[in-house]
Amino acid sequence: MFEEHLAQLQTQHLLRRLRLTESAPGPVVTMEGRPIILMAANDYLGLATHPALKQAAVAAIERFGVGSGASRLISGTLPPHQDLETALARFKGTDDALVFGSGYLANIGLIPALVGTGDLILADRLCHASLIDGCRLSGATFRVFRHRDPAHLEQLLAKRTGRHTTLIVTDGVFSMDGDLAPLPDLLDLAERYAARLLVDDAHGTGVMGATGRGTLEHFGVESRLPFHMGTLSKALGGSGAYVAGPKPMLQYLVNHARSFIYTTAPPPATAAASLAALDVIRNEPERRTRLWTNRQWWIDGLLGLGYRIADTASPIVPVLIGEAEQALHLAERLLQLGVFAPAIRPPTVPEGTSRIRTTVSSEHRPEHLTQALAAFRQAGQELRLI
Repeated sequence: MFEEHLAQLQTQHLLRRLRLTESAPGPVVTMEGRPIILMAANDYLGLATHPALKQAAVAAIERFGVGSGASRLISGTLPPHQDLETALARFKGTDDALVFGSGYLANIGLIPALVGTGDLILADRLCHASLIDGCRLSGATFRVFRHRDPAHLEQLLAKRTGRHTTLIVTDGVFSMDGDLAPLPDLLDLAERYAARLLVDDAHGTGVMGATGRGTLEHFGVESRLPFHMGTLSKALGGSGAYVAGPKPMLQYLVNHARSFIYTTAPPPATAAASLAALDVIRNEPERRTRLWTNRQWWIDGLLGLGYRIADTASPIVPVLIGEAEQALHLAERLLQLGVFAPAIRPPTVPEGTSRIRTTVSSEHRPEHLTQALAAFRQAGQELRLI
């Protein structure tokens, strides 16, 4: 059975394989024994290898060991977890924060804790898989609205019956398109129709906004949104996730979010590293400046070659190809030319919208981007894509 299914995926050009990276994350990594320019990571600020984060992680291991032992409700909360939650709340301007092991765990715990049978969820069509799975696990009635389409959302809100809870769900920055949710419009509708709005700001935290506080800061709506979630594994360079919001809500999640209750707490080293990352984001704003400079240079270069890119507003720059086979051939040729930027294919993106999802970081130097652009030129010309 497994072999037949894998063969079918291979025929459809949808088979996925793991590739070994033999070095630490960075703008250049070692793959297959040779240096490769990495144009696919979410380590937007290059913090995964920042000395302050590594030192914080090592110090936490020396003091607390490599594991947390159990769920925090079983074996207690370690100081790195508590310190990180305090710092996250201060960074996000909320009463408190609660840390989860990953963004996936946060979303499949948070959403079912907020809504259940008889309630209604309205989610953007291109929400991350973890949000979709959290919606399905909740048991609530689940509907999608067209991507970034407040008018369609309002049509669905106007059709509601009953007085049960309504939850609107969206990414802040959409991970496969790089565009932003229209948060002011969504908030207006949530307030008008007495609904809650959940924003997953995984790809916004550390990147968007004047001080990197995220998509809410970018749109100036922080005071209007009482809670949201995000991750520690993109711009913050580590792993894990958080929900930031009012203390009573977070205490409620401690008692009702199954993915928090029944999961071993994140290692103390990762919590300590994330705490150090918040200091770096505050003390090294030049990293965001370099990031946005690199992003614009990269976009201009791709457009100059004749590629079609998505309407991105973030460091995520998808190169739109169309069919899965073409995207896969382009990714394979790029790797041969020394650039790793994998093909994104269905079901991650809709049929006919396969792409090369590129990302830039603050640590890409001009020579990295120049070399990557040359590879895109050669591969695109060889495959008659440009």
